[in-house]
Amino acid sequence: MTRNKRILVLLFLAVLVWSTQTIAKEKQTSGYAGSQSCRECHEKFYQLWSTSRHGLAMQPYTAEFARKELSPQGKEIKIGKSSYRADMSGLTGFVRERGPGKDKKYRIEQVMGGKNVYYFLTPLEKGRLQTLPVAYDVHTKEWFDTAASGVRHFPGGQAGPPVDWKDPAYTFNTSCYSCHVSQLSTNYDLKTNTYKTTWAEPGINCEACHGPSAEHNRVFREAPRGQKPEDIKIISWKNFTPEQKNAACSICHAKVSSVTTTFAPGDRFFDHFDLTTLEDPDFYPDGRDLGENYTYTSWLSSPCVKSGKLDCIACHTSSGRYRFKAEDKANDACMPCHENNVKNASAHTHHQQESTGNKCISCHMPMTSFARMNRTDHSMLPPAPSATIAHKSPNACNLCHTDKDAAWADKYVREWRTRDYQAPVLKRAALIDSARKRDWKQLPEMLDYITSKSRDEIFATSLIRLVQSSGDPRVAPVMLEAIKDPSPLVRSAAVVALQNVPSKEAAQALVEATGDDYRLVRVRAAASLAGYQNLPLNDAQKKTVAAAQEEHLASILSRPDQWTSHYNLGNYHLDRRDFKQAVASYDTALKLEPRAVLAMVNESMAYVRMGENKKADESLKKALKAAPDNAAANFNMGLLKAEMNEPRQAETYLREAIKADPQMAQAAYNLCVITSKDRISEAVDWCRKATELRPQEPKYAFTLAFYLNQKGDRDEAVRTLKEIVTKYPGFKDAEMLLQKISGGKQ
Repeated sequence: MTRNKRILVLLFLAVLVWSTQTIAKEKQTSGYAGSQSCRECHEKFYQLWSTSRHGLAMQPYTAEFARKELSPQGKEIKIGKSSYRADMSGLTGFVRERGPGKDKKYRIEQVMGGKNVYYFLTPLEKGRLQTLPVAYDVHTKEWFDTAASGVRHFPGGQAGPPVDWKDPAYTFNTSCYSCHVSQLSTNYDLKTNTYKTTWAEPGINCEACHGPSAEHNRVFREAPRGQKPEDIKIISWKNFTPEQKNAACSICHAKVSSVTTTFAPGDRFFDHFDLTTLEDPDFYPDGRDLGENYTYTSWLSSPCVKSGKLDCIACHTSSGRYRFKAEDKANDACMPCHENNVKNASAHTHHQQESTGNKCISCHMPMTSFARMNRTDHSMLPPAPSATIAHKSPNACNLCHTDKDAAWADKYVREWRTRDYQAPVLKRAALIDSARKRDWKQLPEMLDYITSKSRDEIFATSLIRLVQSSGDPRVAPVMLEAIKDPSPLVRSAAVVALQNVPSKEAAQALVEATGDDYRLVRVRAAASLAGYQNLPLNDAQKKTVAAAQEEHLASILSRPDQWTSHYNLGNYHLDRRDFKQAVASYDTALKLEPRAVLAMVNESMAYVRMGENKKADESLKKALKAAPDNAAANFNMGLLKAEMNEPRQAETYLREAIKADPQMAQAAYNLCVITSKDRISEAVDWCRKATELRPQEPKYAFTLAFYLNQKGDRDEAVRTLKEIVTKYPGFKDAEMLLQKISGGKQ
């Protein structure tokens, strides 16, 4: 199987599979004294912290807690074939599971959250703390199905199935631990797939934000009374820039993948993390939240944040409380930057003085819910009901005026604001929507946006991550320009997009990017260079590339307990043609997650490169058993069967591939080749489809012309070939076929 035939699946691989929403940050406990040690000098702050949602992000379950915070569960909750009920009647709480052949109690050991929902953790085998299947809604005082509440209901009615409550997505050690406890070590053993997790304190303690305090305590105790030591031996936020403050908060308030496990307050975010953007369907195309996205992505799109003057601490205390909760202070959050609008709020909002609609945050930070978790939109953009009409995203007007529709709201905001502030929102949302659907009619506009001076870094990054699947040659020059963008997030996306661009310019740009100031860009550049062989590098470049490769490998395995880490390591080895190591890494990924279809598909590719088609076939059969309608698995099986000279089976799988993904031009092209042997008309139809889906691919158009001529449609074949020769003057095969068909006359 040639690399060209496999290019689609390689594009699937180019997009790294992000880890779960929180971070992997393990600390050694040396030098940590605990939050109790802060009370001696900071009693007031200690009391504020210890009763806050940061301080109580996790707490041991007690009967006293249950008495104060919970109400008894009424009916059992049916989940699948089992039913669950929480029992808080004794000193120990537990959840009872009853079903066919089941009657089991799970002890409640820890409690997470509490602002909106309480989640409960129970110890399972191999050191895992698992989120129990029932949770408690603080506002409605009712128990509910944890996993079912997390199902994404996408516009159009689609909804994914709920995840089983014992899935790793609900394992505390794997997914959500480091934002709910402090100074944690997972102590994960890959060989036994076992955790021996420890932490210093539940909740987010003082030292999580200020670093180890033992030395700080010592120097102050030893200092003469009334004198402050010159070096206070602790991380102080007083001289932090807004960016540093935002980064320190965002590590728990962002949907990320880890690059390192060593972030400390004061560090730069993109030296340690990558950020999920609007390529993820958990966002509406205009950037509003659909699923849970943890704030930071929308925050970076805020004009106030872009100004460089706003940080999280301006509106929130260090314990997480909102500073402007009092009704008479509600709009002070926007002072002094928007003093005129605050002082004349009713004129700006067109709502009465004491109404909810007269608060700045009502329109600029509307609240929505997902999985019973309330969250505010931190993009701070004004209401865009026109985006609701186009993309079903929420808008502030209709979140309050539930009896009205978006057209009603759109009419009013257009009367109130003569400037069409919604136009840019609609334009970029339309680009995201088209790119997600792989509708490339607006590709020139997408590429123009990426490099425009007014580009938003979140939308530009999103488009870069989406347009690379177009396979259009016009993408590469734009990526070469985007790799110089001021934003490390944009640059990192651009170097990933250059992975499948085999040119000297791309290789040189990637080599230069391995010396970027930001670690995220360096490791992504190293990943994209993995497939290059025998690059002509000078000594300085060799050193830079080698250092970036070390950082890349370290970043891949920063979370050895996640299957995606080993999957991405397999991709690295696959690109470097180390197929045995690739297979070993994919096998490890599949031990951690037996349903990881992408690992099965890519393992089959490694086997094909090793000449072991039988093992490739076995891998793909496993993939198709797990996900019968997976486009990549069907496509690769189709190609494998064609290579094994089984054309009928190849055709069946390729048909399933294009059924699963109607935009898969490669499947249409291969169906054209297969059917050309005995169904020339059908072959022409498939080639025409491939050409329509990928008009920038001259090979498809040439093959269409070839079979058109065989079918007897000489005139259309000539027209098609002339278009190819005009657009791609170096395409010799098209020139030769044109001369042959036209008898030397053009």
